[in-house]
Amino acid sequence: MDKCPYVLDRTGSDLHGENRNLRARGPVTRVELLGGYTAWSVTGYDEAKQLLVDSRIAKNTKDNWPEFLQGRVSQDWELYSWLVMDNMQTRDGAEHDRLRKLVAQAFTGRRVAATRPIIEGIVRRLLDDLEKVPAGEVVDIKGQYFYPLSTILVCDLLGIREEDQVTMLQGARVNAKTTNTAEEAEANLHQTHQALGQLVETKRREPGDDLTTVILRATEDDEAPLTDEEVLGSVHLLIGGGTETTANVLCHTVVDLLTHPDQLTAVLAGNASWEAAWEEEVRKDGAVGSMPFRCAIDDIEIAGVTIAKGDLVLINYAGAGRDPARYGDTADEFDITRADKGSLSFGYGRHRCLGPALANMEAMVALPALFERFPHLRLAVPAAELKPAATYIFNGYEEVPMVLQG
Repeated sequence: MDKCPYVLDRTGSDLHGENRNLRARGPVTRVELLGGYTAWSVTGYDEAKQLLVDSRIAKNTKDNWPEFLQGRVSQDWELYSWLVMDNMQTRDGAEHDRLRKLVAQAFTGRRVAATRPIIEGIVRRLLDDLEKVPAGEVVDIKGQYFYPLSTILVCDLLGIREEDQVTMLQGARVNAKTTNTAEEAEANLHQTHQALGQLVETKRREPGDDLTTVILRATEDDEAPLTDEEVLGSVHLLIGGGTETTANVLCHTVVDLLTHPDQLTAVLAGNASWEAAWEEEVRKDGAVGSMPFRCAIDDIEIAGVTIAKGDLVLINYAGAGRDPARYGDTADEFDITRADKGSLSFGYGRHRCLGPALANMEAMVALPALFERFPHLRLAVPAAELKPAATYIFNGYEEVPMVLQG
């Protein structure tokens, strides 16, 4: 094994190519982040699954990472906000369970089912707008369909007014990038905190039938009241976790179906299901690349290496989703007939994402509606020329130019 850390490409220019390079060094290998900090990247499916439930790994990095505890991480570090936000994804044990139970109220089967007519209405309005585009004109299907769908839905759930949405969403979009300058990273941290604070103050004055109001009421709980920072962190998590992420997988699904016309034909003819296409895409190109952060709270021997107490760990979901040890030699291929489409893309164990059912609902409405409305939909550029988003945290395209008709 090469002992020198592999320097991660912060531009995310070839996420899967980089993951092949990492996997060649072993399923768990040392990487270097901006600023010279090091971490362990876990690309192996089995190793990732093991570490996701290992009690020797903490999500609360700021209380366990020596670099942070000793004051050697400045606020202008591009990944700083991933350390300091107070929400269920940065907590462990009972603290995590307390916050998760609160947020989970938005994802019960009843609530998710109730969102279907909302999703259908948003999809219909967006497609109506796209139908006005002149034949032959290029549109960005991410920026004009999938991202607006996800953001409008999340903002509706959180009770964010339309006039405030751009400001509220800006922080999550900037936070997803790993190419921010120090000045951009620090400014975004402050902007995000301010925007979230304004939302909370508005909801305190004007409570509504929305999740932000539900979260705010928990600050008055006699037994385990939420702090103001936990309120802000929980709202921030829901915005970041339900917008760019879902839009990215939806875009990948359309691109893969268009570049595999036999599989698209099977789906459109009813010989294969939209669910099969979505499940395979979640495996092959899930929303997350490498998610910050976890931290070892004890030494861990795994895959021939020692993750030492205090080391950072990056679960590389994109790598695990294409691990040949799990999926065989066709791991990189899109195949809706694949027998094993199971994946870790939504996480595993205590910290598993709460949103798969909602994301699935969006997909099952938005994908067939798009192809029904625009049966001659095609990519405006070769798939190989699609520009990836500037990040290794998420796995998506910057934009997806398409011709809808004509």
